[in-house]
Amino acid sequence: MKKVRDYPQSAISSNQVHVYEMGDGGPHAELHVVVEPDAPTAREGAGGVHHVAFRTPDNDSLRLWAERVRDFRIGSSGEVERYYFRSLYFREPNGILFEIATDVPGFTADEPLETLGEHLSLPPFLEGRRQSIEDNLKPL
Repeated sequence: MKKVRDYPQSAISSNQVHVYEMGDGGPHAELHVVVEPDAPTAREGAGGVHHVAFRTPDNDSLRLWAERVRDFRIGSSGEVERYYFRSLYFREPNGILFEIATDVPGFTADEPLETLGEHLSLPPFLEGRRQSIEDNLKPL
């Protein structure tokens, strides 16, 4: 992710906006960060943001992100194994939870791409709760 431009106070926002670009860039790969030092602390709940997720290619790049977060003296979860990916969680200064997750091994770790999504696949750590999870799913 690289910073590509700033918008000063303007019609876009009464606060400064930093624009970051990911991957090959373009509008679909931009993150706009509005500087609002007086904003109230974020709260979870209806209408709020639970977390913002970013992706990184592999475990090595996740370790680099973990080091970078640690270098900024931001507390984190450390690497968390999620079976389909590994994640790193930390909170930005206003309290929003950020997640950086690997693309590997991916959702084809336990089923072929050709039939992906036809049946409910669960990571091993959730298999013991399968019946309860299935009972609470709404049909599509």
